[in-house]
Amino acid sequence: MKEMKHSIIRSCLIIAVFSMTLKSAGQSTMPEELIKNPLKEQLKYLEERTRIYENYRAIREDMFQRLIANVSDTLLTANNKIAGLNIRTSKLNRTIDSLNNTLESTKSSLEITTRTKNSIRVFGLEVNKFTYNSITWTILAGLLAILGMGFLVFKRNLSVTSDTRKELKVMKEEFETYRKTTREAREKMSMEHFIELKKLKENLQK
Repeated sequence: MKEMKHSIIRSCLIIAVFSMTLKSAGQSTMPEELIKNPLKEQLKYLEERTRIYENYRAIREDMFQRLIANVSDTLLTANNKIAGLNIRTSKLNRTIDSLNNTLESTKSSLEITTRTKNSIRVFGLEVNKFTYNSITWTILAGLLAILGMGFLVFKRNLSVTSDTRKELKVMKEEFETYRKTTREAREKMSMEHFIELKKLKENLQK
């Protein structure tokens, strides 16, 4: 019985509080804090200006509706911002994908250009320029070495030929001198022989 009376009294008090709230709603204007302040400060304002009884908070209906409208507006604004950010993010992702594709294409073109720049075609085969230059310089060095050896051999042969010619000239001169001396000696011997024969004939005739 006491519990029933206590429940009735509590209900009456709640009704009285709500009645006072509704009555004040008809007489009071909307606080400026619920019009201009951010949502967080509006909730703080209501927390400070309203009372709690039996875990119920008494709020004026016009304030409650205003708060609902403010929350809806805030959520709508936030959703619009989120949607805008999602659109912007999507555009940025597409731009990033496009830039990545362009970067990959540029890398591929750069690799081809670098490979082409660093290579040369020889008999239809693509050869690295460094390898080609190394082979070319090696062949050129070999040819220069052969040319140098040929020049040395030619110079040596020229020197030998010159010496041989000099020796041949000396031999010719010696042979000519010998031939002349031999001829003179033969002529002298013939003359002496002729004189001896003449003397012998003269002696025989006597």
